[in-house]
Order: sequence, then C-alpha cells, then structure tokens
Amino acid sequence: MSLTSFSVQNAKPREKLYKLSDGNGLSLFVGPNGSKLWRFRYRFGGKENMLTLGASPAHSASRR
Repeated sequence: MSLTSFSVQNAKPREKLYKLSDGNGLSLFVGPNGSKLWRFRYRFGGKENMLTLGASPAHSASRR
C-alpha cells in the first residue's frame, strides 16, 4: 500500500526511529526529533544497499 501525502504529513515522532513503507523498497523514516527522510533499499551485484533521497517535505513553505 502506498503512502498518501496526508499520512506523510501527519507522521508523528515516537521514542525510537520508525519507518513507513511505500512499497518496492521506498520508505519514509521518521526520527524521534520529527525529521522525515526518504530512503530507497535496492540490490546491486547481489548486495543490498540503501540510498537516502532527501528530507520530507522537499520544498519550503515559502515556495511560490
């Protein structure tokens, strides 16, 4: 099940880091301080790797 914009915006911090899965290796990690990072897990050459794509939201509130 894919994440909605509503569920991403309303993800609240918990005592420990947790993840919300979007499917096909894409996940949103929510930190105890409220930070939200998009990460992508993939395999290359038989080894599992993780790529951090960036913070959520990716744009500022003053965007025009």
